[in-house]
Amino acid sequence: MPSLPPDHAAPASPASPPPTLRRRLSVAPMMDWTSRDFRYLCRLITRHTLLYTEMVTAPAIIHGHRDTLLGFDALEHPVAVQLGGSDPAQLAEAARICADYGYDEVNLNVGCPSDRVQSGRFGACLMADPGLVAECVAAMAAAVSLPVTVKSRIGIDDQDDYAFLHTFVDTVRQAGCRSFTIHARKAILAGLSPKENRDIPPLVYERAYAIKQDFPDCEIIINGGIRSLDAVREHLDQVDGVMIGREAYMNPWFLRDADPLLFDTPAPCTDRHSVIEAFLPYVEQRYAQGVHPKHVLRHVLNLFQGIPGARAFRRHLSTRAHLADATPEVLLEALRLVPR
Repeated sequence: MPSLPPDHAAPASPASPPPTLRRRLSVAPMMDWTSRDFRYLCRLITRHTLLYTEMVTAPAIIHGHRDTLLGFDALEHPVAVQLGGSDPAQLAEAARICADYGYDEVNLNVGCPSDRVQSGRFGACLMADPGLVAECVAAMAAAVSLPVTVKSRIGIDDQDDYAFLHTFVDTVRQAGCRSFTIHARKAILAGLSPKENRDIPPLVYERAYAIKQDFPDCEIIINGGIRSLDAVREHLDQVDGVMIGREAYMNPWFLRDADPLLFDTPAPCTDRHSVIEAFLPYVEQRYAQGVHPKHVLRHVLNLFQGIPGARAFRRHLSTRAHLADATPEVLLEALRLVPR
């Protein structure tokens, strides 16, 4: 069972060095999903897959409650923070704060298409101004020794040909960025919801492949619609890494074979019951810190997907974990409903 290092109530370094930062496989930043609790769960299934936080805006980090926004458990390493913003000075300050918290990478969001994000002039709309993105990257890189990376789309609205993407990558590359994660769909900034933007624009993986060919000195990570480790390995013939989004959340056990297949190391847990047993002390720790079990346990609902007892497990947690008097014991109660 993994040990539980002290919670990051304040910036601190882990007691032992984190695993080497490799982007061969990563779990995408996803709002409301990739919280510290889900990341801890993932880490019990895969030790080497790079994990990302939800997007956090630079002003929120500078002016908000930093421990709530940035706190994480040392077991989560390697873990990257994704920032949202378009002010180079703010992003530099936020990056410094994140570095002090012990993150392994700082990523700039240039891919989110939501109206709220656009109104703050960050996310996918920034692809229209690669010079500004380059300024932001340069400011962040000057502020921290961590890798500064960028996550983008292949284009926006009617600016979606290969020349547009090539110019964007080349401009930001000249500012010092050497790692790009490319969601292989364009973003439609008006007329589609964020959910529709994840499904309706067609996937054009070949654009990311071509970027890798044209910029061999850059690390290119591909994202979008990838739902199996076999598909991951096929993409790795063309690019340096693969980022998985919804599949990792809707079916966390998907990550079970990531370490042996992609990183040549054994998986940390051999079965799903072992994952829950290792997760329980963490749930108890969070409960002792005042975090209600419902906030933590929502992330394990899909762990037993597709096996006998999964429905009973989900039903028990869905009906019991949100009760005012719920305790971590509710997780063990649910686990007993799944045959080992």
